[in-house]
Amino acid sequence: RQTARKRITRAPKMSGTTSANTHRIKKDESFLGKLGGTLVRKKRSKEVSDLQEEGKNAINAPLLPSGADIHPEDTLLEENAERVMLDPTSRENLKFKDLLKVLIDWINSELEEDRIIVKDLEEDCYDGQVLQKLFEKLSGRKLNVAEVTQSEIGQKQKLQTVLEAVNELLRPHGWTIEWSVDSIHSKNLVAIVYLLVALAMHFQAPIRLPEHVSVQVVVVKKREGILQTAIVTKELTSTTETMMGRFERDAFDTLLDHAPDKLNVVKTSLITFVNKHLNKLNLEVTELETQFADGVYLVLLMGLLEDYFVPLYNFFLTPESFEQKVHNVAFAFELMQDGGLKKPKARPEDVVNLNLKSTLRVLYNLFTNYKNSD
Repeated sequence: RQTARKRITRAPKMSGTTSANTHRIKKDESFLGKLGGTLVRKKRSKEVSDLQEEGKNAINAPLLPSGADIHPEDTLLEENAERVMLDPTSRENLKFKDLLKVLIDWINSELEEDRIIVKDLEEDCYDGQVLQKLFEKLSGRKLNVAEVTQSEIGQKQKLQTVLEAVNELLRPHGWTIEWSVDSIHSKNLVAIVYLLVALAMHFQAPIRLPEHVSVQVVVVKKREGILQTAIVTKELTSTTETMMGRFERDAFDTLLDHAPDKLNVVKTSLITFVNKHLNKLNLEVTELETQFADGVYLVLLMGLLEDYFVPLYNFFLTPESFEQKVHNVAFAFELMQDGGLKKPKARPEDVVNLNLKSTLRVLYNLFTNYKNSD
């Protein structure tokens, strides 16, 4: 009983404690309720914000090509800054891939003596080392730059020197500069290709650039804190005649552009000249642009004009591939130089590609030097 009374007398104390706790809990719940309300309001505000952003994305989405990704670093653009990215579908374009391969093979051929091997234009050209060596080889000019630069600052300084020399060379000829230090160093493939194509065209590289190569790029700009995107088509190459004839304006340019009616007169004169000699081998030409394209008639004509027999093992009498035809025309050019003629302005590839202007230049050069020959 005494224990029971003690329990009973303690009960009111316990009841008082519970009442205090309950009051405190209610107070806490009231505070949490207010806090919870604040959290709910913030959550709802964020949902509205997200919904608005989603709406903006839905509006801007059609501007983006399928498969194009906006990288996280693009959202860090400064106000009014822009970033250019190659559309992934263009990267897989077969003509674009062919252009990349031709440029890589050309660079490796030019820099073979320097033991430089390029496998990827983006990874191998961005630091300026390859571009420096290529420009020096093509121009015969030594640039005052450090040979090896590991730091980003050093690489950009080298690029700055190289591109200043390139721009100084190309700009007077009407080139639009489609590259910069930042675009090259950031591995912008389109800018790198533009630069290499320009160098190949200016120095008349002995390569055949694929015609009409275009790519699509995604241009991302930041305006008032919002990313804006647009798709732009970039033409990297045009026709072979336009690309390789850009810096050769001569009488044949004038003839073809302004006096096409006189073209047949010139062609007839050249046909008469070459047949006068080829008839000795019972050969006859009726079409200049096609019958000299494989180089066989050019080689035989040089032998007749210089009065010697050309061994058949020196050229392909019945060429089947593009490379064999180029070999024949290049060999004929060597024979011309051996005979004291200047190196032809045309490229062997141009003649093989049925470029009439190039073929006329070569034959007219022979006509000028051998027109009085029996």
